Parts: sequence; C-alpha cells; structure tokens
Amino acid sequence: MTRPLTGPLPLIGLSAYREQAAWGVWHTQTDLLNSLYARSVEAAGGIAVLMPPQDDEAAAVVDRLDGLIITGGSDVEPARYGSPAHPQTQPPRRERDAWELALLARAAALGVPVLGICRGMQVMAVHAGGSLEQHLPDVVGHDEHSPGGDSFGWVSVTTSPESLVRSLVGDEMQVNCHHHQAVASHPGLVATGHATDGTLEAVEDPDRPFWLGVQWHPEHGDDYGLFRGLVEAASRRLASAA
Repeated sequence: MTRPLTGPLPLIGLSAYREQAAWGVWHTQTDLLNSLYARSVEAAGGIAVLMPPQDDEAAAVVDRLDGLIITGGSDVEPARYGSPAHPQTQPPRRERDAWELALLARAAALGVPVLGICRGMQVMAVHAGGSLEQHLPDVVGHDEHSPGGDSFGWVSVTTSPESLVRSLVGDEMQVNCHHHQAVASHPGLVATGHATDGTLEAVEDPDRPFWLGVQWHPEHGDDYGLFRGLVEAASRRLASAA
C-alpha cells in the first residue's frame, strides 16, 4: 500500500514499551515497539513517532500530535479498575499504565483522533471508568484468542451496523488476536464488534470524530482500513488547524 494523501502528512504518536531487551552486545532497558505499527502508519499516509513513558509530559506530547495510537502489550494493572489481581494477570507496568492514561486524557480534552489496539482498547475502557475480564479462558472456555507463546489466534469478528469500525473494515472479517484479557465494561463507549464467542472486539465513541478501540492486531493483517481511517481523521484535524 502506498501513501494516499497529499499535503502535510499528519503526525501519529504510538505509545511504546519500556522493557529489558538484548541486541548485539547490549542487554539493557530499552524503549521499543514492533516495527509493523510504524510501517502501517507510514503506509496509510502518516508520520509515525514512538512515545516511551515519560513523567508528566503527556500534555506537551499530545499537543504536538495529529493522531494517537495506544498500542498492544502487557496487562493493565487491576488496581486501575478496582480489582484484585487474577493469578494469570501479568506483573504491573505502572509507568506505562500512567503514561497511556495521561495520553488519553489529553487527547480527549483536545479532540485528537485515537486508535487503541489490543491492550490499547483495554486502556481506553479503563480510562472511561470500565473494567476488564482478567483471564478470558475463564469466561469463554477456550484459549483461541491467545493460543500461547508468540502465536496469534484467528477469530471471526462481526461489526455493528452504522459503526465507524464497520465503515473501515466491513461487516465481518477474520482477525489476528493475541490477548488473554478482554473488556468487561466500558462506560460512555459503544460496543461495535464481537467475536463469535461473544468476546467484545471493538468499542467506539460516536460523539467524537475518531475514538476507536479494537481487540485484534490490524498491524499483523492485510487490511489497513483502521490505520487509513485514523490517518484521514488526523489529516482533517491538521487541515482545520491550518
């Protein structure tokens, strides 16, 4: 896919991990993100910028963005939504939780278009005051959403009529997923996509120009509709500010 837009390219921020990593002779704490995210943004016509956790800088960062992606990653700390940790819940990444929730708060205040991917959708739900199912196999009775290791699940998703997500990806599709948690409640957000087992796969806010979370990983698929939709919304915001 080639860049479809003309004029100034919108700046799209992607939240990044801060993890221990090894490469070459180095083994140290590192700010990183799967390159498929940035490549998808670039293919859709945007400029991708990685944003690792930083203390009290969310407002300054979001003020410079035209769009925001909250990316996938580790489990949100259950204390963020008032629950004790399930035995299968991963150790907390408090720095990242705080960073991404602050990014969302500023984006909401400014009307910046937002796409949440996997964990990103869950962070959006928690930001809205919602809660998560901490271990999805307990609810659906299988592990097809996250088969284990670095394997992706392959599930069928149906989107809701008249929804933003349907306008971008269609009414039904097979998606790559890798999550053992799911959104349980999402105040103020509308459920607009479900897997065949009932798992919530998409939420959005129809009162905002572009505020969409999906539980799957579109950067690992062949359909760039979600990235294109975000970039187009960011481009409109950029043009209106000119």
